[in-house]
Amino acid sequence: MTDESTTRPFGPTRRRVATIGQGSWKIEESASDSAVECLRRGLDLGLTHIDTAEMYGSGAAESIIAKAISGRRDEVFLVSKVLPTNASTRGTLAACEKSLARLRTDRLDCYLLHWRGEFPLEENDCSLRHSGARRQDPVLGCE
Repeated sequence: MTDESTTRPFGPTRRRVATIGQGSWKIEESASDSAVECLRRGLDLGLTHIDTAEMYGSGAAESIIAKAISGRRDEVFLVSKVLPTNASTRGTLAACEKSLARLRTDRLDCYLLHWRGEFPLEENDCSLRHSGARRQDPVLGCE
């Protein structure tokens, strides 16, 4: 499933990313072992783009994903999202570190603002770019 026809280049990194991914909203409502098994089966089938957010199950979804991607992190294009209420510069950095800890990884491939909130987008943009999510990608850093 991960051939040229099922992937697209992502942003300035041009990394090939699966066009169909696996979401995790409400995944914590399923039995954890079953959810992990389903996510791993998706990875086996080429669904290597996994999307989550700090708000999904108050972080529980990220913990389930951590189990599913254990030993397979380099196969996954991992996306998480910060809540608008946490999207100040300090809040974004703290939320990102908590997500990284729950996901048991040192990096996210994409870190998004879940939806627009009270903090100016310019502030969100710079903190997102300087967060731990982007350590591996100096091209996206703010000046």
